Amino acid sequence: MSESPSAGPIESAQRVHALDALRGFALLGVFISNSLNWFNGRLLLPKEQALAMGAPPLELTVNSLFALLVEQKFVTLFTFLFGLGFALQMTRAEGRGASIVPVYRRRLLVLLGIGLTHMFAIWMGDILTTYALVGFLLLSFRKCSEKTVLVWAALFLFVVPTILSIGQRVLPVMLDGAAETERAQKATREEEAERRAAYLAGLSSNSVVTTQQANVAYGWASIPNPNRPVLLSIILGRFLLGLWAGRRGLLQDVERHRPLLRKLAAWGLGVGGVIGLGVLALNLAYRGVTSLPGWLVWMRIPKDVGILFLGVGYAAGFALLFQKERWSKVLGVFTPAGRMALTLYLMQSVLSLCVYDGWGLGLVGRTPPSLSLLLSGALFAGQVAFSHWWLARFRFGPVEWLWRSLTYGRAQPMRLGPTAAPAVN
Repeated sequence: MSESPSAGPIESAQRVHALDALRGFALLGVFISNSLNWFNGRLLLPKEQALAMGAPPLELTVNSLFALLVEQKFVTLFTFLFGLGFALQMTRAEGRGASIVPVYRRRLLVLLGIGLTHMFAIWMGDILTTYALVGFLLLSFRKCSEKTVLVWAALFLFVVPTILSIGQRVLPVMLDGAAETERAQKATREEEAERRAAYLAGLSSNSVVTTQQANVAYGWASIPNPNRPVLLSIILGRFLLGLWAGRRGLLQDVERHRPLLRKLAAWGLGVGGVIGLGVLALNLAYRGVTSLPGWLVWMRIPKDVGILFLGVGYAAGFALLFQKERWSKVLGVFTPAGRMALTLYLMQSVLSLCVYDGWGLGLVGRTPPSLSLLLSGALFAGQVAFSHWWLARFRFGPVEWLWRSLTYGRAQPMRLGPTAAPAVN
């Protein structure tokens, strides 16, 4: 089936405001995660130094709450929404009697270009490149039944990562022996520590050229990460879960799915919270221990389950709350941020470099978790205000406009008409 000539960006009236608000909410959590782990340099510090910085009671509390409630949960939510967005685009394309394939491929190619630019010109922790590459695989599932999509999602979320993790642990021992495997793993850890130390030194420089050279060097060296296949599998699984939810209309028609959403919220928050507390207790018990027991390796499996459950619980709970008038006004503050999430995501990297890199305020490696949390919260509040101001005047965020214009091969109208109103709550 050929592409419809009427293919183009959706109008404001067609948007699902609850999904935009949820995307903006997820973006806040992603920013906090990136700030507390990477932008502030915590994961680049020697372990002893990082532990000392997080030792005071306030910092230990912030770190614990971050690990329990935020870390990996919001990126799960953000990834889930990517798959759900694909389902919406596919439904709209089918409604026009068009194929989603040509436009979606162009969207992903443009997103890939934006992601590569972000990764090597701004910050190596880019996720857009991975989303674009894995996004191509979503096209293979567009004609699958809901049940088939859900089965594949479970396989990619749990079975494939488990098999890959076991293979990474068992095969080297079988092939090379335990002693040689331990030596190789130790050498790998030492090499990674050296790369992180060099990256931190580069970021601490007062030269923009030096900091960005360090960013490119570390980003390039991180590409052949042995854990990357596991990450790609989990991302595809989250995409498929979003595809399943989107095809069912789970978050687009909350009233019809209210009983199911209530169960998802209760089970997601309950099971995810219990598992999260268990993982947190183990992390605190073995905090600072250099030689960890081997069985802790297998904690990754229940940890991933807990992350997924909590992410689903957040999505379901947010959707239910958004139906209440009072909560809709509160949560609707995130709606403009969700509509221009790509612009704000890239802006977060630029702002963070200005705050943390040596040529900026030079705070990299010096800010405890509580200060990093306050900084990211203040910066995001400014972004929300900016998004409200911008979308009162323009149809898209600036990067969203570029993405759409390149996708459809023509410049999209940017300014709102004299009688048009922005689609914000």
